Amino acid sequence: MADRKSQNARSIKLTRVSAVDAGLKRPEVIVEFIFDRGLLFVSVNNIGDRPATKVSVKFNHEITGLNGRKNISALPMFKNIEFLGPRREVTTLLDASDSYFRRKQPTKLSVRISYTDPENQKYEATINHDLGIYRDVHYVTSLLANDTSAEEVS
Repeated sequence: MADRKSQNARSIKLTRVSAVDAGLKRPEVIVEFIFDRGLLFVSVNNIGDRPATKVSVKFNHEITGLNGRKNISALPMFKNIEFLGPRREVTTLLDASDSYFRRKQPTKLSVRISYTDPENQKYEATINHDLGIYRDVHYVTSLLANDTSAEEVS
């Protein structure tokens, strides 16, 4: 009988390990820079299937946006997002791309993301970005209805 109990315990233990190896659902937080029609945005996005807690983002360079008037990298949203649900994101405007590049802001950025899951398991990730890829992207800056002369392409 004792042999049977220990065999069941091993079986349960192996099942648990197998579930972990199979990849239990977890939070996965990323930071993206989004280019949209001449505007740059920064997004903290939980692409995972579980909530992320205590989300913190650190940039390797200070990022100044909004025509040089705001230290975007110092915003509270990068210090601590207490709860970020699965498939949820927080996004802020960084700057107009022409302003960002004209002011010679950093283009090669490294972002360190730290967060936990509801069971307090800690996760960290580093993502490297090159905003220079957006420097020569063309876009329409204005378009008035029925007035094609108002089109401007940057």
